[in-house]
Amino acid sequence: MENVDMMLEPARAFLIQIGAFLPRLGLALLILLAGFLVAKAARFAIEKGLRAMNFHIVTKRSGMDGFLQLSGSEFDTTRLFGALVYWVVILAALIIAFNGLGLEYVTELLGRVMLFVPRVIVALLVLAFGAYFARFVGNAVVTYCRGIGVRDADLLGRLARYAILTFVVMIALDEIDIGGAFLVQTYLILLAGLVLALALAFGLGGREWAAARLERWWPTTKGDDPS
Repeated sequence: MENVDMMLEPARAFLIQIGAFLPRLGLALLILLAGFLVAKAARFAIEKGLRAMNFHIVTKRSGMDGFLQLSGSEFDTTRLFGALVYWVVILAALIIAFNGLGLEYVTELLGRVMLFVPRVIVALLVLAFGAYFARFVGNAVVTYCRGIGVRDADLLGRLARYAILTFVVMIALDEIDIGGAFLVQTYLILLAGLVLALALAFGLGGREWAAARLERWWPTTKGDDPS
């Protein structure tokens, strides 16, 4: 009889563990179900709220929607924000569920992923409003240059737009820890090198070209001749 009890003891211990685990598993499944429902509601609310604020117009004019379509995505930027919020809620539910099951390693891994998603959202916001501002400045430069009779107004507008857009992209990459200070320093070095090269070109033999270019941009008239 004692031998039978000894043989049944591991099975009894296993069943006790299963009995203690099943309630926690059921609770985890309920948390996941609730998280799924909350995530869908949050995505719907975010998309409706952003469209009510005409955020989709900003992203369309900034060019972000067009970029997503060129990459083959069926999402516009507003739907992308909704999807990111959806996954933030799902990850939060997974963290709570796995923590209740005692899976600390998985919980820690999901926590790191969850902390990264809000930074992606901030980076996308920077890109959206930064690209919109860059386009606004570019159009303003074109309008101003045309108003004062400067030729190559479109070229100057594109240069202003892409200069701002490059800086905005670097800020967004720094937000998600890609490149960071290295990209900013590289951009400043390249910009300084370009300015130095132009200065040398103007000073060491490019004066005639510079005079022709200035004449093209700001043409003089007979009325401007003081004689």
